[in-house]
Amino acid sequence: MIGKLTGKLDEVADGGCVLDVNGVGYLLSCSQKTLDRWRDIQGPVKALVETQVRQDAIVLVGFSTTAERDTFRKLTAIQGVGTKLALDILSAFGPEDLAAAVRGADRAALRQANGVGAKLAERLVTELRAWAGGIEAPSGLGATTAAVAPGAESDAVSALTNLGWKRPEAQAAVNRVRARVGEGAELATLIRESLKELGTRA
Repeated sequence: MIGKLTGKLDEVADGGCVLDVNGVGYLLSCSQKTLDRWRDIQGPVKALVETQVRQDAIVLVGFSTTAERDTFRKLTAIQGVGTKLALDILSAFGPEDLAAAVRGADRAALRQANGVGAKLAERLVTELRAWAGGIEAPSGLGATTAAVAPGAESDAVSALTNLGWKRPEAQAAVNRVRARVGEGAELATLIRESLKELGTRA
C-alpha cells in the first residue's frame, strides 16, 4: 500500500494529476485545493496518499495536508459519499471551513459543493457534528464558512459557472479572492479578480 509520494507535478488533469517520482508517473485523484497548493510549489511536492483497492483498479488519492486526508476519510465513511463526491466537497471546503459550516448547520452553503443536495447536506450536518466540534474555525471567521457565503460570493460562483468553469474551480477562486480582498467585496470585484485567478491556473 502506498502512503506517501514525493515528486514533481508533471501533469494536471480534471480531478487529478500525474506525479513524477524518479521517472515513474503516478496518477492521483485530488481536490482542487490540493492541486492549487501544489501548483504554487517550486520543486518537489509531498503527497499523502490514500490507496483504494477495487475489483477492477487500484486508485490513488492524493492530499497536501494530513487534515484534508483525515477529512476525506470522514466523508467517505458517510453513506452515499464516494471518492469523487468527497473530493468535490474538499474542492469547495477546506477542513476548517467544512467544520464551520457543519457547526453552523449551514445547509445552504454545503449544497454549493458539486453533487451535494438537500438530503446529503442534512446528512453531513448530522453525521459530522461530533467531528466538527473538534476542529478549530479559521482565524477571524468565527462560526461562518469562507468557502461559500450568501450574497455576492455565491452570485460570483454562479456567474463563473455560467461562463463555463466547473463549480469547484469557481468556488476555490472566489474563496481565494475573498480571503485577499476582504468580506465587503462587491460582486463585480469578486468576478473580475476570480477570473484573474482562474486565468493564472488555466
